Amino acid sequence: MSGMTLGLIALGFTLVLLVLRVHIGLTMLAGGILCYWAVNDGDFSGLLFTLNNLAYARLSNYDLAVIPLFVLMGQFATHGGLSRAIFRCASAFVGHQKGGIGMSAIGACAGFGAICGSSLATAATMSHVILPELRRNGYPGPLASATVAVGGTLGILIPPSVPLIVYAVLTQESIAKLFVAAVIPGTIAIIGYLIVLRIIVSRRNITTELTKAPLMERVKAFIGILPVIGVFLVVIVGIYGGWSNPTEAAAIGASACGILAVVQGGMRWPGLRASIIGTSETTAMIFLVLLGADLLNSGMALTQMPVELATRISESGLSPMLVITAILLIYLILGCLMDSLAMLLLTIPIFFPIVMGLDMPGLMGENRAIWFGILALMVVEIGLIVPPHGMNLFIVQRAAPDVPFMASAKAVVPFLISDFIRIGLLLVFPGLALWLLQF
Repeated sequence: MSGMTLGLIALGFTLVLLVLRVHIGLTMLAGGILCYWAVNDGDFSGLLFTLNNLAYARLSNYDLAVIPLFVLMGQFATHGGLSRAIFRCASAFVGHQKGGIGMSAIGACAGFGAICGSSLATAATMSHVILPELRRNGYPGPLASATVAVGGTLGILIPPSVPLIVYAVLTQESIAKLFVAAVIPGTIAIIGYLIVLRIIVSRRNITTELTKAPLMERVKAFIGILPVIGVFLVVIVGIYGGWSNPTEAAAIGASACGILAVVQGGMRWPGLRASIIGTSETTAMIFLVLLGADLLNSGMALTQMPVELATRISESGLSPMLVITAILLIYLILGCLMDSLAMLLLTIPIFFPIVMGLDMPGLMGENRAIWFGILALMVVEIGLIVPPHGMNLFIVQRAAPDVPFMASAKAVVPFLISDFIRIGLLLVFPGLALWLLQF
C-alpha cells in the first residue's frame, strides 16, 4: 500500500472519529498511532520512541508560554467587567445614529476582542452585556442574536488571536507579523459588518436609538477605555516594535488586564479564581490538542502523504488561485462540522506544504505563509456562525433562549455576504494583509 493511500486512510479515520464526537486531541493521537502502526507493519517501537520525546519537545517550547498568558488576559477581561466600559464608550459615540446600538455592539466586540483573543469568550461575555440593550431598543430577537454572534467572530481576527499563535507555532512563522497582518483585514471586517447592519436597520425601519450623548459624557466614556487601548498598544506595538517578545508582551498584557479588572472592573477573589481555573482548563485543552497534532503530523510525515500531495498538485498545471480557492472551500465545509482550532491543527500540516509549493511569483516565502494564515483564519471564523456547528450561535442562544437557533442562523446570512466579499478582496489583493509589514 502506498504512502499516499496510508495517509488518506489515516486522515479519513481521524475525520470519522471527529464525526463520532471524540475529543480532537484523542482523535489526532489515534490517527498518528494508526500511521505508525501501518508504516512499520505493526511494530510500535518507533511510536514508543517518538512518544518518549514528543511531550517534552513540544511543551518545553518557550514560545508556547504565550498561549496561557493570552488566555489569562482574556479571562481577566471577561471576569473583570471591562466589556461594559467598552460598550458604553461605543454607545456614547455612535448610539444616536441610525443602527447605532447595533454598531456599538460590533464596535464593543472588536474592542473586547483586542484584549481577549477568543471568539467564544467574546460572544459569551458580550451576549450578556449587549443583548438586553439591543432588545430594549427594538431590535428583533434573531437580528440581536446574529449581531452579537457575528461580532464575536472578531475575537480571533482582531489581534491578539490564539488561533494565529497556534498557526505561527505550526508553521514556524512570526507571531508579531501575523498579528500586524490581521489588523487591516480585521478593520475591513468591522466596516463590512457596520455597513450590513446599517442597511438592515434602514430596511426594517428600526428607529429606536439613544439620544446623542453630551460632549463631556463622550470624553468621560473615552477616558474610561484608555487603559484598554493602552494594553492593546503595549502588546501589539511592543511585539512588532521589538521592545518585547510575544511572551513578554503577553505577560505585560495579562498583568495589566488583571490590574484593570480589579481596580476598574471590581473583580474580586471569585472572579480571580474563575479566571485561573478557566485559563488552566483552556490551556490544558490546547496543549493536549497540540500533542495530538504533533503525533499525527509525525505519522503523516512517515507516510510522505503531505509532500507527495503537494508535489502532485504543483505538477498538475492547475492555477494557484484555483487551488487556494479549493482549499478555502474545504475549510468552509469543515467549519460547519468542527471547532476552529481543531480545524487548523488538523489541516495546516496538509495544506501548508501545498500552498508553499504553488508557483505564485508575487507572493514568496514568508509573505505567502502570512497571507495564507490570515485567509485561513477568516474562513475558519465563518464556521463559528454557520450551522450545524456554529458555536457562537449556540453561545448567544444561551443568553436568548426565546430566539430559535435557525432564526438566528438566517439572520446571519447578510453578514456572511460581507465575509465572502472580504475573503475575495484578500484573494485578489494580498497587499491588504501585507502592507503594514513594510513599515
